[in-house]
Amino acid sequence: MPRAQTAPRWLDADQQRIWRAYLLGSARLAERLDADLRAFGLDLGEYEILVTLSEAPERRVRMSELADAVHQSRSRLTHTVSRMEAAGLVDRASCPTDRRGVWAHLSDEGFALLESAAPTHVEAVRRNFVEAMTAEDYRAVGRAFTAVLAASDD
Repeated sequence: MPRAQTAPRWLDADQQRIWRAYLLGSARLAERLDADLRAFGLDLGEYEILVTLSEAPERRVRMSELADAVHQSRSRLTHTVSRMEAAGLVDRASCPTDRRGVWAHLSDEGFALLESAAPTHVEAVRRNFVEAMTAEDYRAVGRAFTAVLAASDD
């Protein structure tokens, strides 16, 4: 059922400034992290796929769950995993208990690439995000985005 039309609740000047700083800051952060991963032939989305698979039991996750975990549409994930599979970083297999289910599995080559890229990536996160703010601000960002995530679950 559509919501009743109400007058917009415009952002005040301070809210607008913070919102725009968030948009620009998050875009620049993603650009910097992507740039550091390019040396390894990866982008941030691919790196997140490798990390998610590396943390899973047997280094495998159902494609539908992987899409949710890395916040990609299923079609985008399918294209990305296809490229990664062609590069030997992951492989896919049918789920034996569900004919429609497909597993993505991190290959040994993918795990080795992750191990070599991780120190550079973590240093980039530290330099461009963690150390760009005070410890108090860092904790505030954590609280803020925990609240944002909780509100998005509604």
